[in-house]
Amino acid sequence: MSANATKVAGVEVSTDHWIGGQRVASNERFSVHSPIDGTHLADVSAGGESEVAAAVDAARTAFPAWAALGPQGRAKLLRRFAEEITKRAEDIAPVETADNGSLLIGNKMAMIPRASHNIAFFAERALELGETIDSEHVTNHVRYEPSGVAALVTPWNAPFMLTTWKVGPALAAGSTIVLKPPEWAPLSCSLLAEISAAAGLPDGVLNVVQGIGEVAGASLVAHPDVARISFTGSTATARAIGHAAAENLTPVSFELGGKSPFIVLGDADLDAAAKTVANQYMGAGQVCLAGTRVIVEASVADELQAKVREALGAMVVGDPREKTTRVGPLIHPDHFTRVEGFVERAKQAGGRPVWGGGRHEAGDLYFQPTLFEGIERDHELFRKEVFGPVLSWHTFSSDEEAIELANDQEYGLAATLFGRDEARAMAVADRVVAGTTWVNCFFIRDLAAPFGGARNSGIGREGGIWSFDFFCDIKNVAVKKDSFA
Repeated sequence: MSANATKVAGVEVSTDHWIGGQRVASNERFSVHSPIDGTHLADVSAGGESEVAAAVDAARTAFPAWAALGPQGRAKLLRRFAEEITKRAEDIAPVETADNGSLLIGNKMAMIPRASHNIAFFAERALELGETIDSEHVTNHVRYEPSGVAALVTPWNAPFMLTTWKVGPALAAGSTIVLKPPEWAPLSCSLLAEISAAAGLPDGVLNVVQGIGEVAGASLVAHPDVARISFTGSTATARAIGHAAAENLTPVSFELGGKSPFIVLGDADLDAAAKTVANQYMGAGQVCLAGTRVIVEASVADELQAKVREALGAMVVGDPREKTTRVGPLIHPDHFTRVEGFVERAKQAGGRPVWGGGRHEAGDLYFQPTLFEGIERDHELFRKEVFGPVLSWHTFSSDEEAIELANDQEYGLAATLFGRDEARAMAVADRVVAGTTWVNCFFIRDLAAPFGGARNSGIGREGGIWSFDFFCDIKNVAVKKDSFA
């Protein structure tokens, strides 16, 4: 094992940055602990302005040759990148679980395979870029050209998969990358760096600088040689990034928080709706898309709540490495305190926990799946993102009231709706403010479709052609007709 490396779940993981194809150490380091049981996992190099500058310089140096490969040349390497992720899946999954407390079975069965698919999909999609638009006097040749160095800042709830969601289109577009992983769960992104090298990506094409957001992240998004900034995280952090990006007129793409409605119409399949409501507790509720405000037609509210209570029997809280577990720990003591604070203040304001409402016996960072009734619309539990296993219950008597409840918020990331009458369901879905509305399903993200938020839930869209619209400079070459005759 190399000097600055650690063993996590039996897997060797470097604790240093990856800059220009080399491991680079910092004098400053920060500690990472597993939320599963508090085990110390590593002391990780904490980058700052100098490490960020070196990484951006490495990415700038690598950019001309990477861009010159063209979509075909890049696709060959990215296919290999995807294959290498698949080969290392059995290493990546347990490291991710130890690092952020996510379900091991979910990482093995869904998240890591999806990460590989993210890379492969965008490699192929880039081959289709460009079009020709014929007009009366000219032929317009639309080109998607590489834009430069992309700064990617990723969250801790699914760091490996969500990183590839950005890395895939950025690399396929011809950008080179400086990635800043989350400080609460940085280790799987260290593996991603090694995998990129094993796939043959040239030095400097993908760089990883670990560190604290206010230091490494702030230096990265303020760097004048960064051409694009893609960030997934909180609305408050996005505002700070937006201020820094404005100084350099750097384009940004933000996928931010949510306080999503889960609407159940009276004619819905209540069994399916109840199971899906219970599934909002997956990942300990640390999912920005979760439908945390359950808005139910009054005529079926009691019946649905009974069915949700029954479905909770399958939502086992415990060690995320166990196959039967469905709700693991919260990520960090600070985050536990935040979630607990929301719950205690809701109780003080007259909210009634139908179930849950406190720490779970599984361990220090485990919180009971919780449902509140009696939450008024002006209370923070209705309006603010908790990012924990806490739902609130609301009823309505008309579709107009349901829509008003759903839209009475500052966010607009997602919504979920269950109902059997297609015309009615679609009429409600059309009026809900959300970047994505799932009807009779949940959490399906097709890579060809746009994804992002309205209002304070984001700027721009990821997925399909929309990712390339962001990561590329789009140029039109307008050629006068018959001018070369």
